[in-house]
Amino acid sequence: MPPNSHPQRPILIEERDRANNLVATYIRSSQGASEERTRFDVVLPKGSKSYVRSVLNAFLPAGYPHSVTKDYMEQDSLQAFSSSIAGLLSSRAVLEGIGVGDSHASPTAALLLSVLQESMGRIATILFAHKLGTSLEPECKMYRLAADIFNDAAMVLDCLSPAFPKSSRVLLFSLSSVLRSLCGVAAGSSKASLSAHFATQGNLGELNAKDSSQETVISLLGMVVGSLVVSRISSEWATWTAMISLLAIHLGMNYLAVRAVSMRTLNRQRTNLVFCTLYQKFPPAEESKTVGGREGFPTPESISLQERIFERDGVLRWQGKKVLGYCQIGVRFRCILGTPDEITSSYTGANSQNVTELVDMFQDEGYILWYEEQRKRFLICLKFPSDTETQLRAWMHALFMAVQVQSGLKDSSVANVISNTRLEFRSWIERYNIFEKLRNVGWDLDTAALETHSGTRIRTRNDGSQSEPDTPWKF
Repeated sequence: MPPNSHPQRPILIEERDRANNLVATYIRSSQGASEERTRFDVVLPKGSKSYVRSVLNAFLPAGYPHSVTKDYMEQDSLQAFSSSIAGLLSSRAVLEGIGVGDSHASPTAALLLSVLQESMGRIATILFAHKLGTSLEPECKMYRLAADIFNDAAMVLDCLSPAFPKSSRVLLFSLSSVLRSLCGVAAGSSKASLSAHFATQGNLGELNAKDSSQETVISLLGMVVGSLVVSRISSEWATWTAMISLLAIHLGMNYLAVRAVSMRTLNRQRTNLVFCTLYQKFPPAEESKTVGGREGFPTPESISLQERIFERDGVLRWQGKKVLGYCQIGVRFRCILGTPDEITSSYTGANSQNVTELVDMFQDEGYILWYEEQRKRFLICLKFPSDTETQLRAWMHALFMAVQVQSGLKDSSVANVISNTRLEFRSWIERYNIFEKLRNVGWDLDTAALETHSGTRIRTRNDGSQSEPDTPWKF
């Protein structure tokens, strides 16, 4: 038999996208010994020719639902629809407030009012970003909902403006502009963090683009329906009834959407909840247990069900209820030293002696922990370099000690209690291999989310040692 004269065997080739969805199947077959009679048949998966699917592909990330997290579609669109209609009602009130329809109104006065609003809003943007910029990513769920509260409050002020004298409207419009600016900063930053959470396959850019398409369509629908609503609502009572109802739907849907998000980073509140769960299941006083890969370790999904949307900054809360104290992380070293001498500006006395003990005590740790008994406040000073696990270890140590001091320090000094709890906590962490097990159940321990303010780092050197070359400090 001549070469290549034997019949070719059938070959099945599957074509898949980057989300592992089947796009097409190619079947090679032959009708004889000659290669000229070889053919390929294409089999498309069921539903691939659906027009509905083609339309949805324009608004959903490629490879959906495999290319995003499970909580992606919890971002309900009804809230954006209701907000668009409410925005039209507030816009009509603004036009009435600046004098549309009033023959005595001055175009120059309206222009100056607009300039004042823009100026107040931009100044508020700069101040808000400077003051709370660091906390926007760790607390993205809280600020995402806060952004909608700011925006809805601005709409209410706009609707109130026609009922006030012209001189008072300037104040209302300025405050409304400030609230919208706060909404813009909080919504933009928190949305960036949430989008990074939803995108699982390096498709952040596409996800943001598709989200913009979704918002555009929803806004268009809201404007069409809102135009009908605004044309039929003219009385004050009907306007306020519609406004309050729409804003209630907007905030309610946003609250449910934010609650459904399961963040994988450990911020302050989630660290508290994770530690409390582990402390109960693996008490330090008990003997070491045999722990499986995921047995007893809380997942991001289980912790999200216990989260509060709005939580006090720096609180150490037990099981989401009882407050054990407060903690500040990344503080300056002078905060631990206490109050300086008024004459010499030096730190002397008993507290400086305690700090000397602390420096030696935490020589092998990446942080220094101090407890102010009167204020029930823990202070954490971080060393250079400080990775995420070091920060989590420091925060958990503070909560570990807060549990111990609930019964009182008795005759022990603060320094002794810190020393004892440090050894117990370190043994507990290593015994159950806490951080590795947390990674195994889905927690992201590579992204730091504990510092809500710009912190500092310290580096200890022995007296007389040569200075090290300057290197970038990685926070």
